[in-house]
Order: sequence, then structure tokens, then C-alpha cells
Amino acid sequence: MKLTFWGAAQQVTGSMFLLETDDYRILIDCGSDFDIDEIGRKSRYDEQKSVFPFDPSLINTVLLTHAHIDHSGNIPNLFKEGFEGRVVCTEPTMALTALLLKDAANLHQKRLNARMGSGKKKGKKRKDIPRDYFVEKNVIEALENFVPVSFGQRYRIADHVSITFYAAGHLLGAAHIVVEVFENGEKKRICFSGDIGRNNYPLLMDPQEVPDVDYLVCESTYGSRLHETTGSPTAALADVIKRTCVDIPGRLIIPSFSVGRTQALLYTLNKIYADHKFPNLKVFSDSPLAYSSTKVYQRHVRLLNKEARNFQDDNDMLFDFDNLIYLESSDASRAISNYNEPCIIISSSGMVQGGRVEHHVEANIGNPYATILMIGYASEGTLGWRLLNGQDTISIRGKQLPVLANIEKIDVFSGHGDQNDLLKFVNMQNPERLKSVFLVHGEQQSMADLQHKIQQIGFKSVEIPLRGQSYEL
Repeated sequence: MKLTFWGAAQQVTGSMFLLETDDYRILIDCGSDFDIDEIGRKSRYDEQKSVFPFDPSLINTVLLTHAHIDHSGNIPNLFKEGFEGRVVCTEPTMALTALLLKDAANLHQKRLNARMGSGKKKGKKRKDIPRDYFVEKNVIEALENFVPVSFGQRYRIADHVSITFYAAGHLLGAAHIVVEVFENGEKKRICFSGDIGRNNYPLLMDPQEVPDVDYLVCESTYGSRLHETTGSPTAALADVIKRTCVDIPGRLIIPSFSVGRTQALLYTLNKIYADHKFPNLKVFSDSPLAYSSTKVYQRHVRLLNKEARNFQDDNDMLFDFDNLIYLESSDASRAISNYNEPCIIISSSGMVQGGRVEHHVEANIGNPYATILMIGYASEGTLGWRLLNGQDTISIRGKQLPVLANIEKIDVFSGHGDQNDLLKFVNMQNPERLKSVFLVHGEQQSMADLQHKIQQIGFKSVEIPLRGQSYEL
């Protein structure tokens, strides 16, 4: 049996791992790679003549850990290039992936129109179309081949291969996947962690314990870091609101990813206002994708944590409250820049890189009564990263603007487990049985630090694979 790391290898995004038995090929995740720039992407495609470094038609089954685009974003291209099998995931992952892939198809179309002059230029050739480009029709065709399974249900995908999904936290429907292979008279178990969540996170169940395995593929996004914010999300957010919107008549801008983090924010705001300790500040949720995703969360209350289920029983709705306004159109989004009362604006993206939130930051960056609250990790070079690093001026849409707004940060809404959470996940395993840990999904320093920590707690074989590197299991 062979395991090859085709993505998220010594980098954060592009999850894609190929597990091969004598006669069966399983692809675990099929994500978009955001770690390479356009030049690197062109070079890689020119070399491969394909989005993939393998023949998609030879893959039998795809297992999807969760919906985020860096795990799911290349699934339509896999079908375009000849894959004819099934994509197996949980039911909420299927629903959220449908939303995210359709949104991605729309973004692909907008970028292509911009590159080709919105169709006004003639004579453009096929080489001008990126190889990872897909449209909504490709998404719909791919979704017809999704197969949902339940957490904890052993599911046979081949005569000699069974899989089981365990709740990973992190996102609704997110899973650790244990693959059990019986081959040549021997049974082997491999666990793919997906993204590991946190205990006591709003809405989501705590990550479940997985059984003992022989090999563990483990993410390392926060391999070097510990979460800074202590206390509950409710207390942390209420403190910020009081200081920025109540004690002074200010405006609070919260950049937030549409799927996962925005739902945690809205639920927490609902709990805060249910206590009647705050005046009725308007809350604007400015993301159509967030609105659609919130409805998916509401439909799957039974998969949320006990606190959320109890709140639902007591209050009927997890996310809707009197002063919440969902903004759908771009015109409505721009209009709230003129809203003169204290308010809260939640908009994507979380790293302030693209999306409607750029407009809100641009409109408020020079306002000393405005606060921009960063609630998660921002990659180096993004606008969010520049804000967190205290730059006096920032460039938005070609304009150099002074930073007069207040910039704050809390990480209690980060959906990723920190170094302690990752070590706890690994330490559930039996060091006498576990043959190797493979670290993926992280910057190189995060991987190196986590590798050292894992070895310190008694696991000797901890590998950091290169892209394209294969291991015989």
C-alpha cells in the first residue's frame, strides 16, 4: 500500500493525498492550492498539462474531510478530467460544499471576464483560460456523484476497504477519516485528521476520539501557536462590543469567513442579546454565502453541541434576532457605510483579501470611532495581516490610506486547534502501535515545531513529506 502527498505538503493549502492498494485508488481531499502564486501555478500546469499530477480517471473514490475550498475546490476539475467515481462525505459537508463550489465557479467567471476584458477583446485563445477554471455546470455534475454518510457509521467502499467518519469540530460536518484496508492477510488503519477543531467552540461538537491506527496524517496549521484569548467567546465578544459601540458611539467591523466563523459569531451575538444587557445595536451580516450557509447550520441542529441544541429549544432560532439584518445586494452593502448609528458589520473575507469587507474597511479605516476586529489568522501579505502588524498606512484599491481606526484581535473564534489541541489529538494514539505520523497543512516552522513536540511525547517516527513524496505503508 502506498501513500503519496500531492498537496498541503510543507504548505497550508491544497489538501490532496493519494492512497493506493494493489487494485484500488482513494483520493483523500481534492483542494485548491492558494500557496502558489500565478507564476508558480502556470509553471506547474505547463509541466503537467493538467490540474493534477496523476490521471483522474484511475481514481476510484474521493473521501472529503470537510467543505472548505482548500479541501474541496478541485473536485469539479477532477470530474472534468475523467474521474467517474463517488465523493464520500458527511451530509452537512455535501450541503456546504455545494454552496462553496458554486461560489467559486462564480468567482472563476468574474476573474476570467476581467482577464479577457469582459468578452470585449477578440481572438483570445484557450491557453488564456486557467486550467483550474470551472463553471457552475461542472459543479452540478460533480455534486450528482456525492454520497453522504453518517458519523460513526462503518462504510465499505470496496471489498477490502472500509471507512469511518468521526466528528472533527472545526466546521459543521468536518470529519477525521479512518480508512481500514485488509490486504495480503493484514489489516491496516490510516487516519486522516482533516482540520482539527477546538473544545468548547460555539455551535460545534468537540473533536471525537479516533481508534488506534497504524498511520496518522495530521494537520499542523497551529503547530507553533497557542491561542491567546482566554475565557468564553460570549464574554470576549461582549467586552469588545461594550467598548467600541456602547461606551462610545462607534462602528465595529468584523471580517469573517462566510462558512463556519460567521455562524459562530451570529450565534454568539444572539446569546449576548438574549441576556438583554446591551442596547439594540443593528447587526449587518453582509455576505450572501454566509446567509445560505447559516440556513444549512439551522437545518442540522442535531449535529451541533448540546448548548446550541438547548438554546434552539429555548429560543426557536439559533441565528435570527430582532436587530439582525442580512444584506444581499451590493447596493445594500455600500449603503450601510452611511448608517450613522452605532452598529456591527460582519463581512467576508476573514483575511480582508477580496470580498465586500474590503469596501467596509476602506470606508472606515480613517474613522477613529471605528474598530476593525480581526478574529482569526491572516496570511502574510494580506490586508488583514498588514492591519494586524500595525502599519500606519495601508493600500486599498490603489489608494494609500492612513490607519486611524482602532485595530483589535481576538482568536477565540478561530476554528483551528492550537498546538496543545494537536498534541492531544496525536497523544490519543498508542505509541507502540502507531508506526508514523505525517504532518501536513502548515508552514514549515509550524511543522518543525510540532514534529519536535510530538517526538518529545514518545512518538519517534514523525515525517514532514515533500510534495509528490510517496511512502510504502
